[in-house]
Amino acid sequence: MKSTKIRTALVMAALTFGCFVTTAFKDRSVPVDIQVSRVMLKNVDDFTGPKERSDLGFVTFDVTADLRPIFDWNVKQLFLYLSAEYETKSNALNQVVLWDKIILRGENTNLSLKDMKSKYFFFDDGNGLRGNKNITLTLSWNVVPNAGILPLVMGSGHKSVPFPDAYEATKSY
Repeated sequence: MKSTKIRTALVMAALTFGCFVTTAFKDRSVPVDIQVSRVMLKNVDDFTGPKERSDLGFVTFDVTADLRPIFDWNVKQLFLYLSAEYETKSNALNQVVLWDKIILRGENTNLSLKDMKSKYFFFDDGNGLRGNKNITLTLSWNVVPNAGILPLVMGSGHKSVPFPDAYEATKSY
């Protein structure tokens, strides 16, 4: 009885390892097209310091990608996220997640998003967005497998967006 359980566990471990090995080295990158239709910038109260104000960006974007080649028998789901990356005087690297989505196996894998707005606030910890000419938007994803590692993949395609030199007027209530 005990040896049967051990053999069963060893067979299951071998099958799980085989599942991992057959897809571990697969290229999971696909072309991504990101277009930006609107960029808006406001200067708002920060509330983290005395009378501080920070930049708040708003981006309206389109994303197109065929994610079918990523899915195989060892992929349960994809966790997609659109991030903005930029440099400021105070930080060499700033990264902000603007939007995310989970796509399960069996769902529509042809991504065609139009006029999407940021799901999360695009705050800078100062005034690093105003006049910044190189804010890069990138779509990335985590592949959630049935067995194996959780790879982080960056889509092959990004969009550099210049932010305006002036703030939008904010309404007072």
